[in-house]
Amino acid sequence: MFMGMGLGLVGILLTVLLLGGLIGGGMWLVRGIFPSSQPPGMPASREGLEPHEILDQRYARGEITREQYQTMKQDLN
Repeated sequence: MFMGMGLGLVGILLTVLLLGGLIGGGMWLVRGIFPSSQPPGMPASREGLEPHEILDQRYARGEITREQYQTMKQDLN
C-alpha cells in the first residue's frame, strides 16, 4: 500500500539537520561577507545614555585624553 516510505523518522531528522546546517552556514557566510561596522565590545546603540555617561565611557576606553575629557566635561556643565 505505502511503497517507498523512505527512512521514516530518521529521514525527517536528517532533513531537519541538513536544512538547519544550510541555514546556519548561509547566515555565517553573510556575516563574513558583510561584517558589522560596529567595533567589537561597543554597544549597538547609545540611546538612553546621558551625555556625561557617554563622555565617561569614551574616557574609560581611552578614546580621548584627560585634557579633552576635562574640557568636554566643562562644556557639558
